[in-house]
Amino acid sequence: MTENTSKLFTLFQDKSLLKQDVYHKTLSVFKQLGEIIRKTAAEYAEFSKQKGAPIPFQLKETSEFEMELHFGSDILMFMMHTNVFEFSRDHEVMKTPYIREDSSRSYCGVINIYNFLADSFKYNRVNDLGYLIGRVFINKEMHYFIEGKREIGFLYQNFATSEVNEASLRAIIESSIGYTVNFDLLTPPFDTVKVVSVFDIQTTSDNMKLRTGKRLGFKFQGDHDEIID
Repeated sequence: MTENTSKLFTLFQDKSLLKQDVYHKTLSVFKQLGEIIRKTAAEYAEFSKQKGAPIPFQLKETSEFEMELHFGSDILMFMMHTNVFEFSRDHEVMKTPYIREDSSRSYCGVINIYNFLADSFKYNRVNDLGYLIGRVFINKEMHYFIEGKREIGFLYQNFATSEVNEASLRAIIESSIGYTVNFDLLTPPFDTVKVVSVFDIQTTSDNMKLRTGKRLGFKFQGDHDEIID
């Protein structure tokens, strides 16, 4: 075996082991999220008994890497990506002292949080839109940061100090619920819905082709850079 071959094998092995480590830690965080959501659902069940308001609030686990929190007219979908990612050189997180001290800290697993309307699934409205409201990045040291909407986004500088624990995961869940509750379904601008085909009208409501989304016709992407502490 040549020296170059040995170096190549070492590089391959080291990076593969790093990615495996990050993957397993991200999966453990995802499972812990599910446990906390179940606790939250139980707390809501007790709360709703006292209030006498039978509003649904329950967790549905659809796969090892996907779960849905159904509450009221909304669904929060938590999806763990099975791959491990690194940030581009231009990403702000790469400029932090935390990453500069150890570049392997920049390899992260990702948990995406989407918001959908419950009726989109109930009535199989396949053209309806969901919105990515946040994504959680977890590295080998179980540090995390969030890219997301105003209520749940953290500054990149927090990456060095923000560690995954029950309190931090509960905060992520509660802030995601809070954002969703305040993210109302708005009537789309008239010009975006003024033309409709005969096929759309004749299609049954169980498979409706008329697209529905909380900000349909609005430039929702315009505030995608709202990342604050």
